[in-house]
Amino acid sequence: MYPYKLAIIDDNQAVLDVLKLTLEGEFESIVTLSHPSLFPSILNEGKIDAVLLDMNFHSPELDGAEGICWLKYIKKRTNAPAVVMMTAFGNIDLAVTALQEGAEDFITKPWDNEELIKKTLKAIRTNTSRQQEKERIEEAGILKGERDTTRQMTLDEIKKKHIIDILNECNGNLTEAAKRLDINRQTLYNQLKKHGIIV
Repeated sequence: MYPYKLAIIDDNQAVLDVLKLTLEGEFESIVTLSHPSLFPSILNEGKIDAVLLDMNFHSPELDGAEGICWLKYIKKRTNAPAVVMMTAFGNIDLAVTALQEGAEDFITKPWDNEELIKKTLKAIRTNTSRQQEKERIEEAGILKGERDTTRQMTLDEIKKKHIIDILNECNGNLTEAAKRLDINRQTLYNQLKKHGIIV
């Protein structure tokens, strides 16, 4: 059994029942919802690893616009789950649109159980990998920004910033801060006075 939590969103109760029966032996937790408007409350309850999202709900056009709209909503969230779109209409253009909007994969109904499980697992792994890469890029950007800022500072400004950072880490404990800075308390007092740092 895979340690993932899935949400299945489809307005057809029979589809929900069959999918839950198919997947509950493969995944740790399965939540079924009859409409995407119920999904935000489920997200707030804890981490969802993947969503199987129907493309059409109440719209008579059956053009997938509802599904795309909810896909965009889900993918805007921080640490968004993987999304696999589902439709009874095998439309390549719709599949491409869903993938462009952030879906990890696309399946048509009726589905092959083995293929559905494989695609869901692949979607989770792809989404996790993307999020980790995004975090690395953001972290690198922050570090670069800090480095660029430091390069524009004078030596005294760098010293002052370092002393303040250490004091904050030590919750204002001067004895501890002096130890961390590898100086005695008197030297620390002198530095505080020199740099105008008030504790």
